[in-house]
Amino acid sequence: MALQQITTRNAHFQQLETLLNNRTKRGRAKKFLVQGVRPITMAVKHGWTIRSLLYDASRPLSRWAEDLLRSVGPERVAMAPQLLAELSEKADGAAEVLAVVEMAPDSLSRIKIHGDFLGVVFDRPTQPGNIGSIVRSADAFGADGLIVTGHAADPYDPKSVRASTGSFFAVPVVRSQSHHEVMEWLEKERARGRQVAVVGTDENGDADVSEFDLAQPVLLLIGNETAGLSAAWRELCDHVISIPMTGSASSLNASNATSVVLYEARRQRLARQRTA
Repeated sequence: MALQQITTRNAHFQQLETLLNNRTKRGRAKKFLVQGVRPITMAVKHGWTIRSLLYDASRPLSRWAEDLLRSVGPERVAMAPQLLAELSEKADGAAEVLAVVEMAPDSLSRIKIHGDFLGVVFDRPTQPGNIGSIVRSADAFGADGLIVTGHAADPYDPKSVRASTGSFFAVPVVRSQSHHEVMEWLEKERARGRQVAVVGTDENGDADVSEFDLAQPVLLLIGNETAGLSAAWRELCDHVISIPMTGSASSLNASNATSVVLYEARRQRLARQRTA
């Protein structure tokens, strides 16, 4: 493994810094920075390409960190503690290890459609934290992947990756320019006999989430946090469902609403398995 050192805010450090806060440069580099023991562990477990590992050589490391540095990544970078702390974005000092990871391709073929398919589309999200939270729920409730469409927050933003608590590396997350690409992919799958219902969510839906059949193959649509579903996506919906609510709240946060629907889909699917 190659070993480098960074002790000043040199060009190499500045390049690493852009992976945190510059979406354009992050996209050009096709790399992103991963913070946290569980996210890094999940990235390794699920076979993501680790480009380099950053660590503080002046402090004793845990067995996890030592094993990681010994076995993973083509490049190790020993950093000055204060510089590692800046990249860690932690209030209580630097992380033991940070990882620079290669982005996955934005190919819808990464999301596999099958007889029990459950996919999620998040259209034009503005908050990266909501993307990560939805990825976490998708992982917890057995969804096959998340598609982020339109002019949207970046799934590779550190806030998104952190909010997923490692699930980002277990669930395919694909960026798509518009609904056109997604529907073209879906229609090709339908032509192969894989029938998938496109199901939107809206407070004025046609059916209650608990009364709708979510055990069938479903592509679930979640709209923008403020504007909801776009007119284009609404027209493409086979069904629109709603979550019954009481109290003074008019709606749920996008990630909370998604969690409710994914939970209901999981509940229905488990119930079907028990009676099969």
